Amino acid sequence: MNDREFVNAIDADGQPLNIAVREGRISHIGRHRDTITAGETIDLEGLLVLPGFVDGHIHLDKSFVGDRWRAHQPVSNLRERLAVEKRELASARPMVERADALISQAASFGTLAMRCHVDVDATTGLDNLCAVLEAHDKWKALIDIELVAFPQAGVVTCPGTVKVLEAAVREGAKVVGGIDPTMLDGDAQTQLDSIFGIADRHGVKVDIHLHEPGEVCVAQLERIAARTQALGMQGLVAVSHAYGLGDVSDAVVDRTAGVLARAGVSIMTNAPGDRAFPPVLRLRAGGVRVFTGNDNIQDAWWPYGNGDMLQRAMLVSYRSGFNTDEELRVALDMATVISAQVMGKQDYGLAVGNEASFILFEAPNAAAAVAAAIHERVIVRRGAFWGRPAQLRVNAMRCEPTT
Repeated sequence: MNDREFVNAIDADGQPLNIAVREGRISHIGRHRDTITAGETIDLEGLLVLPGFVDGHIHLDKSFVGDRWRAHQPVSNLRERLAVEKRELASARPMVERADALISQAASFGTLAMRCHVDVDATTGLDNLCAVLEAHDKWKALIDIELVAFPQAGVVTCPGTVKVLEAAVREGAKVVGGIDPTMLDGDAQTQLDSIFGIADRHGVKVDIHLHEPGEVCVAQLERIAARTQALGMQGLVAVSHAYGLGDVSDAVVDRTAGVLARAGVSIMTNAPGDRAFPPVLRLRAGGVRVFTGNDNIQDAWWPYGNGDMLQRAMLVSYRSGFNTDEELRVALDMATVISAQVMGKQDYGLAVGNEASFILFEAPNAAAAVAAAIHERVIVRRGAFWGRPAQLRVNAMRCEPTT
């Protein structure tokens, strides 16, 4: 017997959908109701069902969510930005409290998992990593957090960072990061040797921040792809941002997409508002897995964001010029199933046997939900109603069981 049955919902295409749950897992899903009885039947009266969100790129250690508002401070270069961040964070509430506040906020929007980049270098040590681990501890039953040891200050230009990155992996980081190997470190070979060396020795994944422009970016992607293939790490390497792919010609993008696809290197874009970024559809057509995340949220880097991945999908769509239902669905996939694939998340999605966690919206289909970035929603976790924000009305009265 099922514990609960959700009936009269609709799926991403607006077609009828019914979901039965047993012991927190989906026991049946489809257009027709299950033939097995359920202890409780909930009539969703046409609400849209979407899978929970997966944030493919977030910085829990940097955000001021849970702290006071801090006005953004313009700078002229990366080093100045790092100095502003260090100064602002020194006077902020404890990192554990701020990380907890942002995790809570993301969970309230229906995020089930996230890949979190945490600053780890020779000056910071493991302090940020330990703080984020502590904040995650209270949420680990609800949110999976995959930690990236991120060398914000560089690898070569910050001596001693390689040892700290290795220590971070031993402490629980499942991904080793990098940043602008040529333009920040000035030595792409040494940085990539270090990062991929750690990944190879410890069996972890790689996710490299790449803000470098045009042909410099393309050359870097080719180096990363070559190392990925040489180590047999296909599917385990991602590049975040890759802004330069928005600077080059379609022919160069197509050629680079082929290189990335053969190596199984994924691309993350949050569709930033102030510059070009990778052409999502063109990369996908070339076989590249493209996913998304919120990136920085209300921190020293920019004042925007609230942790809602549906809003992020809308922004990706808006900046990419997505208008058709099919294109809007691509942005949703980037914030759900594709991010989950990159993280290697198991037990995820609207399928029999998976955890019965999903989100309900009042919308005719998934494309409409993305286009409107609908705020009001109901979250179901393991087959039970949970959390915030504003709740839709659902008919939770007992109905006659299915026979």
